[in-house]
Amino acid sequence: MSADTPPATPTDVGEILVTSAQLQERVTELGAAITAEYEGQAPLLVGVLKGAFMFMSDLARAIDLPVEFDFMAVSSYGSATRSSGVVRIVKDLDLDLSGRHVILVEDIVDSGLTLSYLRKNLLARNPASLEVCALLVRETADLAALDLRHVGFTISGEFVLGYGLDVAERYRNLPYIAVYTGAVED
Repeated sequence: MSADTPPATPTDVGEILVTSAQLQERVTELGAAITAEYEGQAPLLVGVLKGAFMFMSDLARAIDLPVEFDFMAVSSYGSATRSSGVVRIVKDLDLDLSGRHVILVEDIVDSGLTLSYLRKNLLARNPASLEVCALLVRETADLAALDLRHVGFTISGEFVLGYGLDVAERYRNLPYIAVYTGAVED
C-alpha cells in the first residue's frame, strides 16, 4: 500500500484532497519563501497544537535559517466536528515574544475566529512582526481580511483529516489530507 492509499478500514476516510507528495512540494516552497523573507534573522515559529505539529515540523526543516519553536494549544472544537464559536487557550507560550519576528503556524483556517483571537493575543505581546503561515484555508474565508502571509492550499467546505488534522484525536498520522465521511457531530 502506498503512502497515499487510504487504509482498507476505517470507512470514514474519504477522497484524498492533498497527497503526501503535494504536501511536501508545497511545504518546500513555503520554506523557501520564508527563508528569503527572513534572511539574516532567526524567526520564532509558533505552532498551534495539536493540528499544526506535522506541518510545522516539516516547514521548520524546509526553512534554511536558525529558527526557534514554541507552541500554543487553543480549543474551539473539543471533540466535535463543528466549532463551538468560543476560543480558549489551553496551553500558552513559554517564550517572550517581545522584539521577535513571529510566524504563527496554523493547520487550517475556517472562519478566522481562532486566528483573529490568536493574532490579537500575540500582538499584545509586542513582537517585532507577526505573520501567519496556514497549511489549509477554506475557500469561503476572506483572505484579505485575515491577512495571511503564506497559504499552503485552499480547500472547500468538507471536514478534513490527516497530516495533523483529526477527528476526536484520530487520523492525525495519515500522510495526506482526506475528506472525513463519518458522522458529523456538533
